[in-house]
Formats: sequence, structure tokens, C-alpha cells
Amino acid sequence: MTKSDPPIEVVRSVADLRLRVAEWRAAGEVIGLVPTMGALHEGHLSLIERALAYTTRSCVSIFVNPAQFGPSEDFAIYPRDEAGDLAKLAGVGANLVFAPSVDAMYPPGAATLVTVPGLGDVLEGEFRPGFFSGVATVVAKLLIQVLPDVALFGEKDYQQLLVIRRMVTDLHLPIRIESARTVRENDGLALSSRNAYLSADERAIAPALYRTLSEVAARIAGGASPLSAAEQGAVRLKEAGFTQVDYVTARDAATLEPLYASGTPGRVLAAARLGKTRLIDNVPVPASGV
Repeated sequence: MTKSDPPIEVVRSVADLRLRVAEWRAAGEVIGLVPTMGALHEGHLSLIERALAYTTRSCVSIFVNPAQFGPSEDFAIYPRDEAGDLAKLAGVGANLVFAPSVDAMYPPGAATLVTVPGLGDVLEGEFRPGFFSGVATVVAKLLIQVLPDVALFGEKDYQQLLVIRRMVTDLHLPIRIESARTVRENDGLALSSRNAYLSADERAIAPALYRTLSEVAARIAGGASPLSAAEQGAVRLKEAGFTQVDYVTARDAATLEPLYASGTPGRVLAAARLGKTRLIDNVPVPASGV
């Protein structure tokens, strides 16, 4: 390896990706895929480490997907650090990086979109129209391109996880979807590439999101009305200094239908803004109601 060589093998075309994966498959390897948009942090790396528990070869995609960004969102400035990402991936034992161009993923004339009605229409689907169509389309492409045995996704993007599981089931893709718990800073803030946008003052406020969601979940588990607890959570976020609260809501953990009472597995989800930065997070509500 020369100084100019990347620390891990990188392929940029679908043809080269499929060639390498075919070699693995012919050798009897168990293949894992971890899709990312780069700007990797410990949350991403934990997914790759978890993938090693299920597989013998791991592929990580790095692709900032334009199809999931709205016209006024941060596609142009989204953090990108391919050299740093490659070094991190080599350090955790990933085997291959797929880093395609936009034209490689969406050739001229590409028109097909994947949508997941229901799960993809609520919450983030309401506040970011077209977001889940962009996510489902690019993930479907990646899963078909690699055809891994297992694909790993984080619970921080909980609604996305459910949308992908539904899509894989509906399309009969022979791929197991595994999840990993949200990785957090010591003060509870969920790791996110967008945390880099926060000012020092905003960063000091940001952990209130996790604290508030945990309080809401605890109140519901203790018998409080999910609707009332969520409404109070939204008030708490505004009091903490969040400039806008898109939603704080308690939902059924499997369907994202509104949660009306404790006693079934639930999830408290929220999206709120600090200045120009939009943060999302979620926590489970115990099924026991205690």
C-alpha cells in the first residue's frame, strides 16, 4: 500500500461491487451490509461491529442520497469526509466500501421510486414530504446491488427501520434486517452527523431531548395518558430552549399507530429544532406498564 492508497478497498461502480460480492459468495462467505451517508461516528461504527457478529464479510456504503433531501434541506452542506471515514472503517474491520457517484446510483432517465404507504406517510413523512420514498428507493437499490445475508440499521432512525423492514417483507427480499440501539454521548444526546451544526449554546440545550423523551416514556409506563404525557413533553422542550417542536408522540412500536394506553410495546418519538438544526430521537416504552 502506498501513501495515496485508501486504508480499505473502495469500489465506485455497481459492476465492481457485484464482482467483489460474487467472489465472497462463491467462497461461502456470509455477507453483511451497513448503508450510511458517511460523516461516520461511533453509532455507525457500532453497526459495523455488530455486523461482524452475524457475518464473515462486511460492505459499507457511503452515499449522500439526494433523493431523501427536500429542496430547502442541507444536501449541499451535509458533512462529508471520505478519507476520515475510510480510516475509521479500516479500524473496525470492515472489508469493502461502496462509494458511488449520484450518476452511478441514479443513471440518466432513472424514474422508478419505491414507496411504503402507511408507515412512510406519518411523522417524518408528514414533515419531510418525499423523504421516505427517497430512503426506500436508495435502500432497495443497495440491497438488490449487494444482496447481503444481513443488513444493519440503527434504532435512532426508528421510523426508517420500520419502513425498511416493511419494504423488505413486501418485496420478498431474502435479507435479514437487524437493528442496533442508539449510541449516545455521556449526556444522552444521540449521535448524529448533524450534531456538527450545533453551536456551543445549542449543544448545551440538546440533551434535553433525550431527557424529556425518557420522562414521557416513564410517565406512560407508570399509567399516564400517552397523549397527555406527549403534550407535556412538547411543552418541556420549548421551555428547555428548542426553537420549534415538530412533534412529540407516543406510538405503537410495531405499527406507529397512536398509543392510547400503556401495556403494549410503545415508542416515544420526537423531532425538534435548535436554530437551524433539526434533531430526532426516540425511546422505548416498556410493555409491562411498570
